[in-house]
Amino acid sequence: MTKRRERRVSAGSDRLNRIEPVVASAQTGGSSSHLHIPRLFLFFFLFFLPFTSFIVYRIKYGQNTNKDTLSVYERGLVKPKISFQEILAENSKASENTSLQNFPYPVLAYVTPWNSKGYDVAKQFTSKFTHLSPVWYELKSEGSKLILEGRHNVDIGWISELRMNGNALVVPRVVIEAFPVDLLKKKHQWDEAIDLILRECKDMGYDGIVLESWSRWAAYGVLHDPDLRNVALHFIEQLGQVLHSVSSKKNSDSHLQLIYVIPAPRSENLQNHDFGPQDFQRLSNAVDGFSLMTYDFSGPYSPGPNAPLNWIESSLRLTIGTTDGARKLAHKIFIGLNFYGNDFVLSEGGGVEAITGRDYLSLLENHRPVLQWKENIAEHYFIYSVNQIQHVVFYPSLMSISLRLNKAQAWGAGISIWEIGQGLDYFFELF
Repeated sequence: MTKRRERRVSAGSDRLNRIEPVVASAQTGGSSSHLHIPRLFLFFFLFFLPFTSFIVYRIKYGQNTNKDTLSVYERGLVKPKISFQEILAENSKASENTSLQNFPYPVLAYVTPWNSKGYDVAKQFTSKFTHLSPVWYELKSEGSKLILEGRHNVDIGWISELRMNGNALVVPRVVIEAFPVDLLKKKHQWDEAIDLILRECKDMGYDGIVLESWSRWAAYGVLHDPDLRNVALHFIEQLGQVLHSVSSKKNSDSHLQLIYVIPAPRSENLQNHDFGPQDFQRLSNAVDGFSLMTYDFSGPYSPGPNAPLNWIESSLRLTIGTTDGARKLAHKIFIGLNFYGNDFVLSEGGGVEAITGRDYLSLLENHRPVLQWKENIAEHYFIYSVNQIQHVVFYPSLMSISLRLNKAQAWGAGISIWEIGQGLDYFFELF
């Protein structure tokens, strides 16, 4: 680069040397016509040059401004073949029309306290979401009692702004961390848990909750015992019925909603602890939506995609079932969509680090990689090296998200995003 700059300076000096004698002769020559040159230059600088500059500015920047307001589809950005330069240049240019909704089914978006960008994104793109779930609460055991922790996370001002910006329902996530056997077998704890959740919804004016418990119950062996599994399902049913008996403060014609988080099957066939079609059918009346966690497919010792498209398809079939009746209830499934990525170490011992959009852009800028598209998994990835150690990075792209939205739409299913603060701004144009 240094040599190129030197050549340009040299060439510029030659041109300057050739021009200067002409200017000098014009200024010192005896012809009377030379006397009019200063007036001509004065006219040029005062009138013609400003007008020309204005036209050039409008052509150059006016077109760019219009281009920035076009959608990612109109800008030709949703495609398999992309470059790091394109992502760096375009990722922050979201269409100004944030009220436009491209996806016809429910969109649940999670927001976490440890990633403040999510709060801003939720306010900016409120109309893109039907449900917003701030990750605020844990239901815990404290001796023989239960406590609901998390109100210190609540941002009342943020909720008020959401209410003004759009119609998204605010449904905070509640993770059940209480001892499963005590909660499910002791009736007073059962009733106390439901009462704590209902009271918090009423006090804070929520539109319902997102409940997460299945993975923890599986880890404790609850779901392997048919009797305990039945009790666990009955607990969820009763919670849903209680919430449905209360009208929403936002809309008196609607009841409080229950969204239930379910893990995606990890194998080709359902295991005992998996959430399957019978569970889905049983809870479908009490639960308004199921947040299916179709992400984290690959781990530290098996580097690979975050959520292969064929795995998402098989997860839907295993969870819902293949009957016509099951397909009619597919609208209650919110297919999980990760807005984070993974940076895997390709060496002995391995390792993985979850990355956000900001981390991803930094990697693109520092390593200038060649992005590759994997057709069968429908994800972009790239490889880079640090100190002779290779890494492979999988992170969502406009193309990968678009194909997953198409898959959801084909099933008539919704989407659940984990989590919106980790994504790139132009992702939201797809919704």
